[in-house]
Formats: sequence, structure tokens, C-alpha cells
Amino acid sequence: MSAEIVQLVEQAGPYLTTAASAYGVAVFTRMESAAVDATANLGRRILQAVWRRGDDQRRGELEAAVQDVAVAPDDGDAAGALRQQIKRALRDDAELLAELARMLPATGETMRVTASGERSIAAKTIGIAVTGDNTTVIT
Repeated sequence: MSAEIVQLVEQAGPYLTTAASAYGVAVFTRMESAAVDATANLGRRILQAVWRRGDDQRRGELEAAVQDVAVAPDDGDAAGALRQQIKRALRDDAELLAELARMLPATGETMRVTASGERSIAAKTIGIAVTGDNTTVIT
């Protein structure tokens, strides 16, 4: 297996797991949702691309792997099995490999921003952000 495939699948792993956790097997038919974070939406797009190119057997195997991750998102074995399904698809389809490579951020640009709690803010870049009551902003 090429190093390029291994690297791409490792980079895609968090997106795949998040999408499977957020959507379950509905990931193959759902449209992008503003209510779901960008990580899950990118994972959904990756899984749908692989799904579209697979035959019935591959689709069934991919669906089973996604279901396992949806049921147990913290199970490393389930996540590994899902990544393995993606690797198999990429080995057999150079066009799919190129398509997924275009979807993923350039290596080194992967970022995860998380906000947790009341009035939390999470952003890659931000100008002014105010989350308090009776706050005055002077610019």
C-alpha cells in the first residue's frame, strides 16, 4: 500500500469518525447540515464519495464499518476498521484518491477548534467577540 494512501487515511480518520458518530449510516444519504460541525460535514463528504464509487459488496462493508463507529465512537478497533475500508477503496481507484486529497486540508493545516460551555467561542480567526451581559465594545 502506498504511503500516500496511508497518510491520507490517517489524516481523514478524525473526519470519518466524527461523521459516523454524527450521522450513523444515514451519512450516505444526508445533505450537509449547518447544525453539524465542519469536521462531520467533511467526513460525510468523504464517506459519500467512497460510497458512490463502490459496488454493492463494498457499500455493505462500508455501511457495516460506519454502523460500528456510530454505535461505539470511542472504539479504536471500529475506527480502524472504517479506515481500512477507505484504504481498500483508495488502492483500487486513483481518481478517488485524488478526489479525497483535494477535499482534505493540506498537510499541516488540520485544525480542530472546540468551544465548550455557556457563551463559549471557537474560531480559527476572530475580530471582536463578546459573550457577556451589558458589555460595551469600543473600537
